[in-house]
Amino acid sequence: MEFSIATLLAQFVDDKLVARKVLEKKLDCQEEQDSQKLEIALEALEKIGILTKEFGKYRRVYEEDIVEAKLRCSSKGFCFAIQEVEDADDVYVRESHLSNAWNGDRVLVKIIKEGSRRRSPEGEVKLILDRANPSLLATVKQSEEQYRAVPLDDRLLFEIDLKSEKNKAQELSQAIDHLVHVEVLRYPLGKHLPLGRVTKVLGSDAEAAADTEIVCCKHDLPQIFSQEAIEAAKNLPQQLDETELDERLDLREVFTITVEAESITEKQDAALIESALSLEKTDAGNWKVGIHVADFAYYIEEDSVLDKEAKKRGTAVFLGDKFLPLFPEAVSKNCSLLPGKESLAFSIFIILEPTGQIIEYEIQPSVIKVDQQLNYQEVQSILAAEDVAQEIKSTKELLTQLFLQISPLVKAQRQQRGSFELNYLEHPLNYKDEGRLGAISISDALPVYALLTELMVLANRVVANHLKALELPAIYCCQSEPDWDELEDLLKLGTNLGLKLDLTAEDDVTPGDYQAFTQEFAKSSAKKVLNYLLESTLKPVTYSTKPIPHFSLAYQEGYTRCISPGKRYADLLVQRTLHLLFDEGRDRRNNRTKEGVNLGSSNSHEQVKWKVLQTQLQADWEETLHLIIPHLNEKEKLAEDAETDLEGLKKAEQMKERTGQVFQGLITGVQSYGFFVEIEDLLVEGLVHVSSLKDDWYEYRSRHSCLVGRKNRTAYRLGDQVEVQVKSVDYYRQQIDLVTVGGGSEASSEDLEED
Repeated sequence: MEFSIATLLAQFVDDKLVARKVLEKKLDCQEEQDSQKLEIALEALEKIGILTKEFGKYRRVYEEDIVEAKLRCSSKGFCFAIQEVEDADDVYVRESHLSNAWNGDRVLVKIIKEGSRRRSPEGEVKLILDRANPSLLATVKQSEEQYRAVPLDDRLLFEIDLKSEKNKAQELSQAIDHLVHVEVLRYPLGKHLPLGRVTKVLGSDAEAAADTEIVCCKHDLPQIFSQEAIEAAKNLPQQLDETELDERLDLREVFTITVEAESITEKQDAALIESALSLEKTDAGNWKVGIHVADFAYYIEEDSVLDKEAKKRGTAVFLGDKFLPLFPEAVSKNCSLLPGKESLAFSIFIILEPTGQIIEYEIQPSVIKVDQQLNYQEVQSILAAEDVAQEIKSTKELLTQLFLQISPLVKAQRQQRGSFELNYLEHPLNYKDEGRLGAISISDALPVYALLTELMVLANRVVANHLKALELPAIYCCQSEPDWDELEDLLKLGTNLGLKLDLTAEDDVTPGDYQAFTQEFAKSSAKKVLNYLLESTLKPVTYSTKPIPHFSLAYQEGYTRCISPGKRYADLLVQRTLHLLFDEGRDRRNNRTKEGVNLGSSNSHEQVKWKVLQTQLQADWEETLHLIIPHLNEKEKLAEDAETDLEGLKKAEQMKERTGQVFQGLITGVQSYGFFVEIEDLLVEGLVHVSSLKDDWYEYRSRHSCLVGRKNRTAYRLGDQVEVQVKSVDYYRQQIDLVTVGGGSEASSEDLEED
């Protein structure tokens, strides 16, 4: 198995000695070649002082003047090493001190000059932990008899020698000046350039290539599965094991429905239905909501071919019409909760009072049989209909109770905590919970989606609470509060638009503040843009083994995700924790106790006064989850970057076709070099460069966030409406240049004062 230095060093925790055999097992070194690579890496790390060897085992060495960071380089040749530690300084790295590291690489940097109040500390790259560019996009050029690739990303400060087999030399000659995908075969060694090979010619230039191909190649996304994984998927058991069924809660007679974005049939290739719903009334008159999640973990064995493939991908990626799944198609078909099919699931039953308060809950392995499948539009049509056919009356009753009675109550409870939602129509419906956005998204055109999300988020919360209460290892989802700097311009913009945007505390931003902001935005004609900008201030959702707060959902004591085990590897791992609970969990203190407790019920929390899992099993699973967290966060970031990149390319393509057209826009950012305009109807941002303002000499007033003309007293400030014309579009870099046609405002006497 291929491993990076970062992955190797992640095996060293708590200053413990680790044997080489242990490292071989953890890094899955099955081949002799893998073991040899590990030996070379260990010897090299020992020589440069990163590891020390004692009694034949290795220990990580930490030095105060060495920091871990990610390189962010400029096309001009200098770089900054960005540390993930909060409030840590960025470290300036000269090109001569990069040690062949590239933009985006994760590195260890040695501080060689301390920083001052005005200057960043300076450093040199001591070790490259992880390469960020195993492949890249480039154009081909010929230098004498040698072909070279010139990266499209001008922050990559090098050219790549292209390996040319004799029978493929003609292909390279035909690819000159074309956009190609290059696989890096060898990174630079001393004065030798890196070596690569062309894997695909994408087009004559970026605009001629398919946008999804550009994104997949740029972010090195796997588009196919290995033949071994495909065969393993086909060989999954098709029939349910009777012994397994006997050990599960039998819910095949309970009326159950699925609600999907689109109708899916068993014959469709991409059938992936992960969750279903049921509803009953208890004898006490309370609601018993059932959320049933397909049990992928039963079929995907740990360390199997399918598991390794899914772990490597980390998450599914949604690129418009192109879907890059977590598992081969046969897995989705086998595990999906299709109508009329008996399916294995984890059922989460939540007992709610008529007010929406949770009384208790229970989680159990189950077998279900879906009675009916509906899409969002069908649900809305049924709910809106005054009269329906006799055969769907029971369906209408269930939908009415779930979406018009229970879900609004759950929403009210969430809002009472201070949680908010974003009214953003363009948010893709890829997940039924808050997804990569981190916040619940509502749409006037599709209200049932948000109502369904309320129930799914509640199910996720219940599972998190249960794992935490029983002190089981878990993967929690957390979201830090936004940075004040990110929010400041938006608050100024809102104030300039006449909105009241005040913080409850001077230094801290709370979810309640965001809830108040969205309510104020609803009063503005620019609410679409404001919600879009507010979303951009949110921190990404990350994974942790600790129950850290989740900002958007206003959960302070832990939140997890479990409803998409077919799309997110982290959800699959949460399911494995539940399997450990029911398969290995101790339901009584010792064997002398006659009756055990129900480990799936919230009522067990007060009863369990012992460790549910055996000590070694608990420790092993905790370590497994701890080690995989960085990888999962990296893959989520990669997927989000790719999806955002595709959205940017589509917007750039859209604007390229509209070059010369005039649009109404809102100034959303002002800098010394120009101002940014959001074209409201399209949610597309472009830059009006100060050099294009030919009617006067404009000066920047940072205190008032505006550009002011010396003679004409015209000001361009945050919140001003302007008419802009699309001047030019750089498709690949997604840069849109605009020129003003009209708008702006008259400068006040304060604006004319120098800062």
